Amino acid sequence: MEKNGKIPPSDSKKLGRKVMWRLALFGLVAIGVAMLGVANREKNETNLTQWTHSQAVPTVDVVSPERGVDRQELVLPGDVEAWYHAPIYARVNGYVKMWYKDIGAKVKAGDLLAEIDTPDLDQQYEQAKGELAKAQANEALAELTAKRWEAMRNTAAVSQQEADEKAGEYDASKAEVAAAQANVAKLEALEGFKKIIAPFDGVVTARNIDVGALVNSRPTSPLALFEVADIHEMRVYVSVPQSFSAELHVGMTAELQLPQYPDRSFKATLATTSNAISQKARSLLVELHRDNKDGVLQPGSFAEVHFELPANKEVLRLPASALIFRRDQPEIAIVGPDDRVTLKPIEVGRDLGTVIEVLSGLSTSDRVIRSPSDSIADGDEVRIAGQDKVAPEVGAR
Repeated sequence: MEKNGKIPPSDSKKLGRKVMWRLALFGLVAIGVAMLGVANREKNETNLTQWTHSQAVPTVDVVSPERGVDRQELVLPGDVEAWYHAPIYARVNGYVKMWYKDIGAKVKAGDLLAEIDTPDLDQQYEQAKGELAKAQANEALAELTAKRWEAMRNTAAVSQQEADEKAGEYDASKAEVAAAQANVAKLEALEGFKKIIAPFDGVVTARNIDVGALVNSRPTSPLALFEVADIHEMRVYVSVPQSFSAELHVGMTAELQLPQYPDRSFKATLATTSNAISQKARSLLVELHRDNKDGVLQPGSFAEVHFELPANKEVLRLPASALIFRRDQPEIAIVGPDDRVTLKPIEVGRDLGTVIEVLSGLSTSDRVIRSPSDSIADGDEVRIAGQDKVAPEVGAR
C-alpha cells in the first residue's frame, strides 16, 4: 500500500526482483536466439560450400564403344556431270547474223544453232576461186605448149633443152593448180564454219552471243558461243580416300542425295575407277553412271554419295569428338568408377566422318567422354550427365 505517495520498502524490493528476473529471462532468450542463428548460419554456409564445390566439378556426357555393326556408310561429295559436254567456239571471224537456239533448247546432232556473217572470208574465197581458174588456164596453155615443142623436137626444129624447159613449165603450172585448189578447199571449209551446228543430241546449257556481236576465232578471253550437253545419262565423279579404295568395286551401287531434292534419292552404279591414287589428295577417282532419261539430274550439281561398305565387327567405334590430340598418339578420356578421369592412348583406324574406328586401346566397358575439354587432365573429378545434385535450401539467418 502506498502511504503519502511512497512505495513501501518491501514492495520496492519485490518490484526490483521482478524486473531483474524479466531482464535475465529476456537476456537468456536473446542469447538462445543468437546461438540458434549462428548455428543455422554455420550449417547453411557449410551446405553452400559443399554445393558450390560440387558445382565446380564439370558435368560430362559419356558414351560406350560400339561393336558388331552390320554395315558402315561412307558419305563423300560428288560432282554430277553430263555424259558429253561440248563448248562451241567460233572458227571464223565475223558478226553474228542470227541465233536459233536458246538455253534449255533440246537439239539433235546437226541442228543449226547460229549463223555468222563473214564478209572478209567471203572475199578471200572468191579471190581464191579466181586464182584457181587462172592457174588452171595457165596449166592448159603450158600443157599445149609442151606438147607442141615436143613434136617440133622430133623434126629438129627446136633443141632438146627448149623442149625440156616447156615440159618443166607445164609441171610447174600443175603444181600451182594444186596449191590453188588446196587454198580454195581450205577457205571452203572455213565457209562451212559460218554455220554453228550441234555436235550431238542434247540440250543447250549456255548461249553467250547475240545478233550483231563480233566473234573471233582467236579471242583474247575464250568464251564459248554455245555449250551443249548430252544428259540422257550422267556421270558422277567421287574422290575416295585411299583407306577405302580397296573396298570399292565395279558394279556396286551407291545412293545419291542432292540438295534440290531433299526427299528423294537416286541409285547410281560404279562404272570404273582411275586405278591410280592421286599423290596430291591420296584418293582414288571413281566414276559412277546414272540413267537420266527423265532429265531430273542436272550437270554441275553437287551430290552426297552414300556407299554401303561391310563393317569389321572386331573394330570398336567412337564419336570423332572424343579424340584428344596432345602427344604423338591420339588419346581418349575414360571415367573410372570413382568418377575421375584417366587419359588413355588408342590406335585409330579409319575416319568415317562423325565416327572413327579404334583398333586398340579400348574396351566395350569403358565410359568414354564424348566431347572432352581441352584442359582435361588425369585425375580430374567429373560428374556424369544425369547424376547432378540438387542445390541445398538456404534457411533464414
